[in-house]
Amino acid sequence: QVQLVESGGGLVQAGESLRLSCAASGRTFNGYAMGWFRQASGKEREFVAAISRSGDSTLVADSVKGRFTISREPAKRTVYLHMNSLKLEDTAVYYCAARLVPYSGSYYYTVDEYDYWGQGAQVTVSS
Repeated sequence: QVQLVESGGGLVQAGESLRLSCAASGRTFNGYAMGWFRQASGKEREFVAAISRSGDSTLVADSVKGRFTISREPAKRTVYLHMNSLKLEDTAVYYCAARLVPYSGSYYYTVDEYDYWGQGAQVTVSS
């Protein structure tokens, strides 16, 4: 089992950057594919980015492509979401998610495919 704790959220102006971190507990961090999702007020949770357990494969949603990237640092058991050129519509609660997987090259992009979730981090983009 793994526990996830997000950090790095906050209030920024449009066009600025922010980096979210997700720290994972447990000894098997390298066995998990990781993902980031977000949920704006009154909307469903949506996929943002995913990374395979090896870190070799990544996927980002079309809505953030070219602005957001995902990475992981196994030594720190941490996955990051690097957010650049933030827009008003990026305002949401951002959630980190994990799925235990047997293969290094897989990533996942639906809510139902993940087993563990963090508590969320608020990101607010103002004009």
